[in-house]
Amino acid sequence: MLNQIEQNHGSLVRQRFTHWQDLIQNGKTAAEADKLRLVNDFFNQNIRFTNDIAQWGKEDYWATPMELLAQGAGDCEDFSIAKYFTLLEMGVDDSKLRITYVKALELNQAHMVLTYFVSPQAVPLVLDNLKLDISPATDRNDLEPVYSFNGSGLWLAKIKGAGQQVGKAAKLNPWADLKRRMLQKD
Repeated sequence: MLNQIEQNHGSLVRQRFTHWQDLIQNGKTAAEADKLRLVNDFFNQNIRFTNDIAQWGKEDYWATPMELLAQGAGDCEDFSIAKYFTLLEMGVDDSKLRITYVKALELNQAHMVLTYFVSPQAVPLVLDNLKLDISPATDRNDLEPVYSFNGSGLWLAKIKGAGQQVGKAAKLNPWADLKRRMLQKD
């Protein structure tokens, strides 16, 4: 696979994939707090932010982790999705992770982050590509939660908390499309 990646995208992309594979493999035995930090830092340091129009020529496109790594650039959804699937591969339970759609108040625009819940009632930690340090949601007054989802559900946002489950994430068309594309590439 790495040879094909290098042939299609070059040696720098192969190196990015190799570092990602090493991160996953070496991080499996790390404490969860270390996994969060390692994954957040990896994507924030190795992927350049760009919008979907510039990257994909579409208004809204949710890239798979493989697409993001191959391109080396993506938007907030792409960062959050890649962090989510990487942490799953490292052994973090799906019930602790949510991809969270928020309003970035300082930018006055929609934004997406990954949130991590130590326990169901805990204040989540926020992994973001705008602010590089992981911090509790209660410290992120610049974000207003709207909804969150993961592989098992969809929740309406609650102020800085878990919210109320309202259905399955498959209701979100971009998520369903992303999952379909990921399955096709396997």
